Amino acid sequence: MANILIIDDEKSIRKTLREILEYENYKVEEAGDGSEGLNLLKANGYDVVLLDIKMPKMDGMEALEKIRILYPDLPVIMVSGHGTLETAVEAVKKGAYDYVAKPMDLNRLLITVRNALDKTNLITEAKVLKRKVSKTRVILGKSPSIKKINDKIEKVAPTDARVLITGENGTGKELVARWIHEKSNRHEGPIVEVNCAAIPSELIESELFGHEKGAFTSAIKQRIGKFEQASGGTLFMDEIGDMSLSAQAKVLRVLQENKITRVGGEKEISIDVRVIAATNKDLHAEIAKGTFREDLYHRLGVILIHVPTLNERKDDIPILANQFVAEICEEYGIPKKVITPKAIQEMQNMHWSGNIRELHNVLERLVILSDAKITEEEVLTYAVAHHVRDPFEAIFNKYERFQDFKDYMEKQFIDFKLKKNVWNVSKTADEIDIQRSHLYNKIEKYSLKREESVS
Repeated sequence: MANILIIDDEKSIRKTLREILEYENYKVEEAGDGSEGLNLLKANGYDVVLLDIKMPKMDGMEALEKIRILYPDLPVIMVSGHGTLETAVEAVKKGAYDYVAKPMDLNRLLITVRNALDKTNLITEAKVLKRKVSKTRVILGKSPSIKKINDKIEKVAPTDARVLITGENGTGKELVARWIHEKSNRHEGPIVEVNCAAIPSELIESELFGHEKGAFTSAIKQRIGKFEQASGGTLFMDEIGDMSLSAQAKVLRVLQENKITRVGGEKEISIDVRVIAATNKDLHAEIAKGTFREDLYHRLGVILIHVPTLNERKDDIPILANQFVAEICEEYGIPKKVITPKAIQEMQNMHWSGNIRELHNVLERLVILSDAKITEEEVLTYAVAHHVRDPFEAIFNKYERFQDFKDYMEKQFIDFKLKKNVWNVSKTADEIDIQRSHLYNKIEKYSLKREESVS
């Protein structure tokens, strides 16, 4: 059901419009002036706005300008009993979807509202398609920490507030930055990334601000820096904690003045950029050591988002693992493989020093090396062994009672030998030097079963 907001100072007009629209099964809310209407817009979501032009306090034209800034895609239909052709043209120039004169023709009004709603739906579909094309991965997980991050993104993204994202390497800081951009009013503009740790300190200023031809020996032509490239969009400054103090001072000046000067140049260039920064360092500790400017920290950290480690959100591993396996299989063009519950459990028992990135790499290895199913044994063989010096350490830590450990190892040993001998029980009993009846008892005890071959 579409949600429509009527902003008109005449109560009788609001009542009439409400009755007409509610009869057509629209949900309707009212505001008596422009200021009240803007407050309702900020508090609730609407699909169409009917906006009167002549109102006290804040008139329709002023309200229209503010709505266009806050909600550029929201269709606004202007309504007035004092209108002229010039007024209608001016309203459309300022971003109104259409103009309806009082007294209103019922059919004309309803057709205009339907067309406006169609436009809203098309814009929404276009954004969804664009998101699919951009392949920005969804932030997967249902843990409280991930829900908190998603909630904060929804609140922060529509503003131009600077955001500082903290967290260990591989936790997904870049993904958070991309979703802030995707959900912002700047989503049609570029998101430009710069890794401050990957650029030598003597080149960071040229990378960020650009340089003029001849500014230094290798400057054979003019270069546009990252700040200029990101104008109208978002600049994502990753590993900001590794930036030199001299570059920090210049970035601080840019954030204060919204102007840059290219290296070797004198002209100041105005920029319109939202800055999102990220770091894996403790910036408070860096400030105490004198390697990071406290004033820059406060400029960057208007909004703080901390991304937890994978070890802090192990309940999300089943969701992440199944999604990654599906994507990896699709990428390699092979049938989708299944992860057994015990394999998932083994992954949840592991320590992930490389976080999400490491989990993805391990799953890619498992997809390549495993058969149709990714089992507990394969996780222990191809994943756990890469995490600890002693591949048995994880198994030793898993069992407290000696008997449980003995049973586990006995089961793995017998299962391995049976598979090796293609489930020839007699041959296996001879090879491991036990009676055949004893081996049958072990097979029953451990519920071992011969797997069907997979063509």
